[in-house]
Amino acid sequence: MYIPASFREPDDNVMLDFIQAHPFGALVTASSEPSAESEARTSLFATHLPFLVHRERGARGVLQGHIARANPHHHQPGTTADALVIFTGPDAYITPGWYPAKQEHGKVVPTWNYIAVHVYGVLRFIDNREFLMQHLDALTNEHEATQAHPWAMQDAPESFVEQQARATIGVEIEIVRLEGKWKLSQNRSAADVDGVIHGLSGCASAREQAVGDQVADRETFRAH
Repeated sequence: MYIPASFREPDDNVMLDFIQAHPFGALVTASSEPSAESEARTSLFATHLPFLVHRERGARGVLQGHIARANPHHHQPGTTADALVIFTGPDAYITPGWYPAKQEHGKVVPTWNYIAVHVYGVLRFIDNREFLMQHLDALTNEHEATQAHPWAMQDAPESFVEQQARATIGVEIEIVRLEGKWKLSQNRSAADVDGVIHGLSGCASAREQAVGDQVADRETFRAH
């Protein structure tokens, strides 16, 4: 991923925190199997799925997830090797109209603010009932914790849960490298950043307001 120095996040823990807050990622692997369009090219295969982070395992942590057994991803040649998982959060269009610099000299253009974390690691698919049940239980508990009346796997008939589990296969990625890009107007003047924060805070969508909060947090962090 192309990351200018001003947008680079060097702290693995900050990136893992982001993944835990935005756990829905895109798993991408290369395959030696020819694509339908060209037999000469290496094909790519992607699956979107939620992940759990296990920081205590491996040098940089481990991601765990699951996919449908009917998904051909786990049959792709080469998928027991390198993998890329892409995580993103809220993003927003940034209009030059929010920059005081527009009035000063007019040398401004639109851009897009966003955060992206790329995880590179060694992928393996795990066809093991004990692993899968433990993972599904942990994943459910993680996301039900905020509900007023949390649902648990034990709330469904055991035979039904077993049936559903048999239709899935586990995913595990040992993290080798993390890349984080926090593109939040750090390359603009303090006045322009304030204009971006003010502009985003006045937007109607929660997504754009969330980006404004991220810009403000990053500016506060940079100031210290």
